[in-house]
Amino acid sequence: MQAFLKPRLDGERIALAVLVVFIFLVSVLPVARLVLEAFAPGGDLDLSNLSSVLSAGSTWRATWHSLVTSIFGTAISLALGTAFALAVALTDIRAKAALVFAFLLPLMIPPQVTALSWAQLAGPSSPLLITLGVAPPLGAPNPFYSAQGIILLLGIQHAPLVFLAVRAGLRGLPREMIEAARACGAGRFFVLRTVILPMMTPALVAGAALAFVSAIGNFGIPALLGIPAGYTVLPTLIYQRLASFGPSIISDVAVLSIIVGALACLGFAAQALFIGRRDFRTVGAPSEALRYRLGKARPAVEIGAWGIIVLILVVPLLALLATSLVSAYGVPLSEKTMTLGNYAEVLFRQDATVRAFRNSFFLAAGASLLLMLLAVPFAALIVWRGGRLLKSLAMLAEVPYALPGIVLGIAAILIFIRPLPILGISLYNTIWIIFFAYLARFLTLSLRPVVGAVQQLDRGLDEAARMTGAGYLFRLRTVLFPLLAPAAAAGAVLTFMTSFNELTVSALLWSAGNETLGVVVFNLDDGGYTVLASAVAVVTVVAIVAIMGATAMLARRLPRGVLPWAD
Repeated sequence: MQAFLKPRLDGERIALAVLVVFIFLVSVLPVARLVLEAFAPGGDLDLSNLSSVLSAGSTWRATWHSLVTSIFGTAISLALGTAFALAVALTDIRAKAALVFAFLLPLMIPPQVTALSWAQLAGPSSPLLITLGVAPPLGAPNPFYSAQGIILLLGIQHAPLVFLAVRAGLRGLPREMIEAARACGAGRFFVLRTVILPMMTPALVAGAALAFVSAIGNFGIPALLGIPAGYTVLPTLIYQRLASFGPSIISDVAVLSIIVGALACLGFAAQALFIGRRDFRTVGAPSEALRYRLGKARPAVEIGAWGIIVLILVVPLLALLATSLVSAYGVPLSEKTMTLGNYAEVLFRQDATVRAFRNSFFLAAGASLLLMLLAVPFAALIVWRGGRLLKSLAMLAEVPYALPGIVLGIAAILIFIRPLPILGISLYNTIWIIFFAYLARFLTLSLRPVVGAVQQLDRGLDEAARMTGAGYLFRLRTVLFPLLAPAAAAGAVLTFMTSFNELTVSALLWSAGNETLGVVVFNLDDGGYTVLASAVAVVTVVAIVAIMGATAMLARRLPRGVLPWAD
């Protein structure tokens, strides 16, 4: 019997060993290297860099700006995301699937594209406003190049995170307390205020924490809107320091990165502290979701919901499209000025943009495929084998995604700025350093859907294959992968969409010849080639909508909740 089980144990041990090494490389090593560089550059304890960075006025000014924009942006996200979650989960409004799809789209659109589209919506040079005859006079400032503009866009970008958290909480809401309150004659708003929202406190706090941490680490919006206005937050300060001084200042930016990471951890710590002080357990099992009948108010609610979608999504994208179709920025859109030349330029003629499309596809597809292959055995071990080691590995896998991308980028530079031991190969200034960062950052996106699918999977088929003598790798190939393929593919789609237009990590890691789409959009706009940047941005939005639409049509074959826009 022991000889019969040996292949199984050896196969699982090999898989576990591979996972331990992988998690160490992508989660433990980057954080450890960052801390070492901040407190002991060169290997010896030296707090002079830490002292100089902490005593600089620019550090605290950027920290204050990061807190202000993140806190107020989170407030907007909380209000907007909660309102939409309540409308979708608790009322009988129509076309919910389309409304959810549209509301989640800003989360899928890269932040630099969001910032670019809103920037084209205002100011005296906006082709859309000039065409409509409502452009402000020449010399008038663009209102979105300001702290207020950054706050508004951070709020819109991360409102879907609050929506997803609150909607999930509402779906698990026991109906007994609500029905008891309604039976006593309580009105809808009284029940909402005294029963539903208090029970949704954990979901609201979780959504707010996610929005806050995402805002702290957001680079694209503060970069495109804040740098022209001289409004610096911590991620843009790190970028400007590194762009100006290069690797010679790496110890200083390591300290700044730790400050960013500390602020992100502060958001999660506040969540744990707030939830830990109170007991939010409820009695009763979740049942069929509530449906408040809006009656005569339903058309007004639907018009309001779709009106918000038009304002936060459709109108900015129309401004972006108008800019991409004119021959020069500041020209009105008409039959004489309309051209597709910008698209031909960025898709076929510009070497940098063509290369960026190729690089982004290679990085996104490669990371998605490799992480999908790792996610299946990792998820099966976590759910079926358990144990402290695997639980610890699962928690460590979340770290690179929870940390702001700018922090991960600095950590990757620190790891690979010198040639690799033994091999003598340097990944710095190559496309492979970006690939490593993508593997680290998006592991959890690929893993979560598969873990959920394994939890719903009957282990009987795997046990039957094992009892017939099938080895671990054979069972992976013939049993687990076929059964978990839909969830693994959904995780790969999420990873591909997120990494295809990523900017925060690659902004620090790209080099000549290794540009990504996010970097190209940022560089084109920064260099004054606004119409070309808009054309690239429109192409990326079309690709995102196409992928989301295609996967939504296949959602019935996937476990519920794997694709949030199709649930």
